[in-house]
Amino acid sequence: MSNDKDKNYPATAVTTWSGYVYQGKIALYHALKLIDQGDLDFELQLDSSDDFSIYKSGALISAHQVKAKIGINRSVYAEALEKSSAIEFDRAAGILRYFHVSVQLDNTNDHTGTNGETVQFYVYGKNKYCGLGEIEGLTKDIIGKIFASRSKTVSDRFLNYNYCLLSEKISTKAVEIHRIVQVDRKKANQAAHESRISAQSLLDDILNKNPYDDTDYYTAELKADLHNHLENRLDQYLPGMNDEAYSRARKLFEHIRTTDVKEMKALCQLIKPSERFSTIQKADIRRYSELVEAMSVEPIFKQFPHYLDNHKTFYLPTALDLPLIDDHEGCTSDLLGEMESNGDLLKLLFEYNHLIPCRSTKSFTINTKYTNSDDLSNQDVKDRIDSNITKSLCLSIVTKEDAEARLNDK
Repeated sequence: MSNDKDKNYPATAVTTWSGYVYQGKIALYHALKLIDQGDLDFELQLDSSDDFSIYKSGALISAHQVKAKIGINRSVYAEALEKSSAIEFDRAAGILRYFHVSVQLDNTNDHTGTNGETVQFYVYGKNKYCGLGEIEGLTKDIIGKIFASRSKTVSDRFLNYNYCLLSEKISTKAVEIHRIVQVDRKKANQAAHESRISAQSLLDDILNKNPYDDTDYYTAELKADLHNHLENRLDQYLPGMNDEAYSRARKLFEHIRTTDVKEMKALCQLIKPSERFSTIQKADIRRYSELVEAMSVEPIFKQFPHYLDNHKTFYLPTALDLPLIDDHEGCTSDLLGEMESNGDLLKLLFEYNHLIPCRSTKSFTINTKYTNSDDLSNQDVKDRIDSNITKSLCLSIVTKEDAEARLNDK
């Protein structure tokens, strides 16, 4: 009986990593474009009839296949184009069929399948392609138009907040579908059908959320920034990565995707614990991700990516960059200063007190004056520490090589 039920659902679209990232962004852009045109009666479905689809009153209106950085020659897409033209599952004759590409092709004329169905290359302004680095700007423009059509003026910050919020909504839904498959063992195609996103819910999220009243705004923005940096890194360097580096980078990306937004503040702080963050710098993200990729030990992707030795000691990868011995003194001063004014960081460092810099010529130790995570608010404890009555926290800055030796000694 269950097999018969499964036949009511089209097979799940299988995508590459880059396509999976790209299709969510394209799906959001297309959905907002429809809303801007006044259409509020549709539902967006991810990863089932095609990479994404638009439904109205239960019927498939348009099917969208998304391909990212496969090649610039149309011939590479011949099989995928023919697949898009197929009449199967919900894809009835005469529905709109769109093909999205991230690079400019040598030929983007409509494709006519052997069954006579037409597949159109999707148009972005004057182009029939849109790169990963361009879709965010186009999407923010659409959000701005939706506000303008309702006589509302918005700032760049407001637009960015809405973009972060909506991107998170799409990513969360995609993760939910995959989680159901892996945890509950339900079919992915059924999960997709049951997890559609309505146009009205997207519009409500845009109009009813105010970043100036939302305490999660900064962490949502940080998550989006970190996510985008990792996306762009993989998008640019994927062809030259070996399998191990690719696997690590992808796992890190997926970990960021599924991390609760409220945990992002802590993770972002631990990436560069010597500085109070407001936004994540691209150089720090690059150093951090490259360290995770380069380590000879597989990280544990739980809460914060970390390593454990045979003594159950935590080691944390960071973006600390200490190429010279003279940098050690500055790092010590910066870390102590940040711990003095940042109670959240201090609590984290009591658990994760072995830090691996992305670059360092030598391991060294930083002695602090703190004996527990409440020291910052307890002057009596500070006085006892200053009197050398209690033993203080030590931070170990451990080179990549030393960390690997300890972690491999099992």
